[in-house]
Amino acid sequence: MKVIKIGGGCLKGIKTIRQISHLIPTYGKGNVIVVSALYGVTDILIGGINKALEDEEKILPHLEIILKLHLEAASQLMDSEECIQSYKADLAETLKQLERYYFGLNFTGELTPKMKDAISCIGERFSAQLLTWALRSYGQSCGCLLPQHLKLYTDGKFGDATVDLKATTEAVKETLIPYLAKHEIVFVPGFYGISQSGNITTFGRGGSDYSAAAIAAAVDAEVLEIWKDVDGFMTSDPKLVSDAAFIDRLSYEECAELSYFGATILHPRTVEPVRQRNIEIVIKNTMNPDRQGSVISNKSGQAAKVIKSITYTEDISILKVHASGVGYRPGILSIVAAAITDAGLNIKSVVATQTCITFLLSQDDLEPAYNALMQIEPVPFRMLEKEDQLVLLAIVGEGISTSKGVAARCFSAIADVDINVELISFGPSKAALYFLLHKDKLHQGIHALHASFFDTEKMPPPA
Repeated sequence: MKVIKIGGGCLKGIKTIRQISHLIPTYGKGNVIVVSALYGVTDILIGGINKALEDEEKILPHLEIILKLHLEAASQLMDSEECIQSYKADLAETLKQLERYYFGLNFTGELTPKMKDAISCIGERFSAQLLTWALRSYGQSCGCLLPQHLKLYTDGKFGDATVDLKATTEAVKETLIPYLAKHEIVFVPGFYGISQSGNITTFGRGGSDYSAAAIAAAVDAEVLEIWKDVDGFMTSDPKLVSDAAFIDRLSYEECAELSYFGATILHPRTVEPVRQRNIEIVIKNTMNPDRQGSVISNKSGQAAKVIKSITYTEDISILKVHASGVGYRPGILSIVAAAITDAGLNIKSVVATQTCITFLLSQDDLEPAYNALMQIEPVPFRMLEKEDQLVLLAIVGEGISTSKGVAARCFSAIADVDINVELISFGPSKAALYFLLHKDKLHQGIHALHASFFDTEKMPPPA
């Protein structure tokens, strides 16, 4: 049995959704299919939160937009009026729940993490129900199982939950397995699970990949397929590097590093559950479903070439904490790091010297982190420094930390185009080296690095 994940990019516009609905009977029969919300719907749901907080008169018109979007898709996808009406009934029931959430928000005037999770994951329910009734209208035997009925258990953390794989594995024996025996195709909404107390908890934006991986691990699936509109990972972003090449095989470690550092093919946490069960991840292009896309497993391909890909993210900033002797004074790092995490902010990485601690943060977290540190008393630092005009480049490949000359080639390639490196980290990861440049040097930097490692005319001969 496979677990297949269909992302929002494959559910964009009626033509694409129809193509997906026609592919499923051929490629998805006998399997579990985890789906994202239709493209853009999660943003619409979150946008409704602000409207509900502003004015209750905005709630019903906003719900009408959501209703119309999904009913238009249903009318163009389904051949059976009976199935359209059945989907309409399911949709109405789910919308009624969303309506209660929005009016509750307006009444309390407060958005809690619990409420945000409950609202933001409803789009996945809409799309799972839509595809279920569409396939039924084609005569397929299929069903829809919500994560709360599947018992996809989490640690209960709102907004960034982690699957409790042991509890989920035990639960699916009583929920999903019997349900699969009754249906040829089972749709499951992605993006969320439930705590042991029954609260909906989401896995963060893009978390449907992680949902699918957790279910694949729980049922010990043959493979986890991720359906995309691309073949898989590339040696760099083809939008920036025209001669970027397809990568046919990656290790779990390489995949995780690429995803974390900006490659948008997979959610960074996707590999966590399947790695424990040694389940392969395969990228499948819905425009060319018979082609084998990138395969992610415990083996790294292309052994003759250590570097697999060069990726980047512009969602990066640094907060420098200047103080004397921070490298040997006990407690300073823990104090400032705790202040940032207690504010609900994520620290991407930390680099420390004797006089400075540098925190790498998302751009949206820079100002809140600065404010959090300014509240510390007594003040344990001399000065704070913010920088947000940066880009992070990552060179990824299994064995990079033990391969001689990689860092030197990176610096040479960057120096040859007269770019200054703001910060570098090499060693903590066995599969990644990353450094920061000024944002306006992104194109020059990524082309220089790609040419150095992937241009056969410039590559040194094998040792």
